[in-house]
Amino acid sequence: MVAWSAGLLLYRRHPALEVLIAHMGGPFWASKDSGAWSIPKGEFEPGAEEPRDAARREFVEELGLEPPAGEWAELGTFAATSSKKLVVFAGDGTGFEASGFVFGEFEMEWPPRSGRTAAFPEVDRAEWTDLDAARERLVKGQRPALDALERLLV
Repeated sequence: MVAWSAGLLLYRRHPALEVLIAHMGGPFWASKDSGAWSIPKGEFEPGAEEPRDAARREFVEELGLEPPAGEWAELGTFAATSSKKLVVFAGDGTGFEASGFVFGEFEMEWPPRSGRTAAFPEVDRAEWTDLDAARERLVKGQRPALDALERLLV
């Protein structure tokens, strides 16, 4: 069965094209940079919630801030993994400050097999980065969204 996620990729020209991405939280990602960043996104149930609504909800849940007002362009649906599809929207983030975040949290058993539960932030930081750096930093399945964004903005 396929799991569905939706996300919002903010962009700005500063003066070069930059995107807002978030470093995944938790102990597994703590010391990683390459392939450890994500578009703010999360799961939704097709038919029960529209992807655009899910992208907005997840942006707020992960970063603790409302996304900028305005129109969003659908960049497409991408195979995030063999069993997960990701619908990505692009929004103009000109003027959106990458500060004041209140990151959402998740719980997991930590350390492994300890029987103890610990809370970790879903993401532990978010920042504007140019497209070349974003291609290196994003998890592999999300990188095609950057190409779609470039095609949209050309």
